[in-house]
Amino acid sequence: MMMGKASALSGLHPVLANALTQAIAAWPQDKAPGRYELQGDDIFMNVMTFATQLPEQKKAELHEQYIDIQLLLAGEERILYGVAGSARQCEEMHTEEDYQLCSAIEGMQRLDLTPGMYAVFMPGEPHKPGCVVKEMEEIKKVVVKVRVSLMSA
Repeated sequence: MMMGKASALSGLHPVLANALTQAIAAWPQDKAPGRYELQGDDIFMNVMTFATQLPEQKKAELHEQYIDIQLLLAGEERILYGVAGSARQCEEMHTEEDYQLCSAIEGMQRLDLTPGMYAVFMPGEPHKPGCVVKEMEEIKKVVVKVRVSLMSA
């Protein structure tokens, strides 16, 4: 897991910096919720708006094929997360959609995002986004999905 401000991409792998730059250039804050391709199925972004929830109401997710860059556009969001291998009580992997839901994270950490901040989750790192910081509120965010095989290309 890595975090930063979208205006400062130093320290990011060039593939991830490029994906984030492409996403920001597409003005996700002005887009309706939905999926937008940036580089076909290799790099795309999901723009979403929803109300934050209590962590107990949500499950953690993890992925195998894609890296998540979660960039908050509006509101405040808490993301609970863990290192690779810390997911517990997991359901079956949905290979087609590349996600697995888990009920617990061992040694759980937390990260509070404000607009313009992003967090990067590598495959196998469980994360529970969209949690309440102070009170339930509508947030808008974009999740940039980067196929992990691009990192070694």
